[in-house]
Amino acid sequence: MSIGDEHHADAIVVGGGPAGLVAALLLAKGGVKTVLLAPPAPPDTRTTALMQSSLQALEEIGVWTELRSHAGALRRLRIVDATDRLLRGPELLFHASEIGLEAFGYNIENTRLVEALHEHAGRAENLTLTPESAAAIRHDGDRVIVDLADGRSLSASLLVGADGRNSMSRKAAGISVRERLYPQAALTLNLRHSGDHGEVSTEFHTRNGPMTLVPLPGQRASLVLVTTPDEAEWLSKLDDAALGHELTRRTHGLLGAMTPNSRRGVRPLGMMRADRLARKRVALVGEAGHVLPPIGAQGLNLGVRDAAAIAGAAAAALRQGVDPGTDGVLAAYEKDRSGDVHSRAFAVDALNRSLLSDLLPAQAARSAGLWLLSCFGPLRREVMRQGMAMHARRT
Repeated sequence: MSIGDEHHADAIVVGGGPAGLVAALLLAKGGVKTVLLAPPAPPDTRTTALMQSSLQALEEIGVWTELRSHAGALRRLRIVDATDRLLRGPELLFHASEIGLEAFGYNIENTRLVEALHEHAGRAENLTLTPESAAAIRHDGDRVIVDLADGRSLSASLLVGADGRNSMSRKAAGISVRERLYPQAALTLNLRHSGDHGEVSTEFHTRNGPMTLVPLPGQRASLVLVTTPDEAEWLSKLDDAALGHELTRRTHGLLGAMTPNSRRGVRPLGMMRADRLARKRVALVGEAGHVLPPIGAQGLNLGVRDAAAIAGAAAAALRQGVDPGTDGVLAAYEKDRSGDVHSRAFAVDALNRSLLSDLLPAQAARSAGLWLLSCFGPLRREVMRQGMAMHARRT
């Protein structure tokens, strides 16, 4: 379906990343007439560990079956204290079977995920997909108007902002943010290894931050190495042989010899949270509302839960004959999502700060927490359930 010079929809989704695509597909599946603005973007060479709530959403829109064979299962999670400090915790190994799961999640390359979602969006009912970008967003009483870069305009009762950390949607709604920068950067890349990962995701806790190896199909894994900005830049500039040797050394040969086989990315680390997740007919999802460091696979999984929540709220409102962009619907969405977002942000921030701290009380608290998890099964299982968002409510 094409957009004419004047077009009104129930909802407009701004942003064609994974969170925006999932939001648009779930809205359309719920009977909400939706326009998705998804301008072309540079390939995202990262991967995402999709947890249970995200897998449920992908199954609901019918895309997970075709993606499953391209994803690496995470059946066990290992934490290794490699801080070399006086107070260190024990090595932990979490089994998905302890909480009744076949796997904690599945790791997939973002490019493949986006391609599959985009293909489904192109043929979904109730969904108009356009590569145009938004030039301006304005409000006019009971609707939001989006002026497109090509000069056309469209309007809707609800606008879902999935347009990233510099969100135009958020700014148009007058929502402010709180930001915190860390003295860290993350090096990301994919690699091959001579050993078998055994479908185990391993996280080394170091003085400069976590270094995580997440399984991909075959003898492949994705790496997120959090360290100082200078060291991240130095590592990123090594040739493949030198970088592979350095990573093999840092991971103590756990997966054998390593060979990088993808583009490298270096990203400064920080945290951002919008003061509100919804206002003036705009609902924020994903990084438009919250940016977390790449620790614990929380970022995109939070965004997918945002997408599911606003899609469910909008569909329910329309079934009841209610405007999906009203203050009441948006307040319910914010109430539904704020606790999940704030608790995840707090946990990720606390873990990261505990690794960076040289204070003995902070090291003791962290070490004691790891010992408790290793010795006390009920606590360990509850932490796993919370980490998987098994108690998160789907609207």
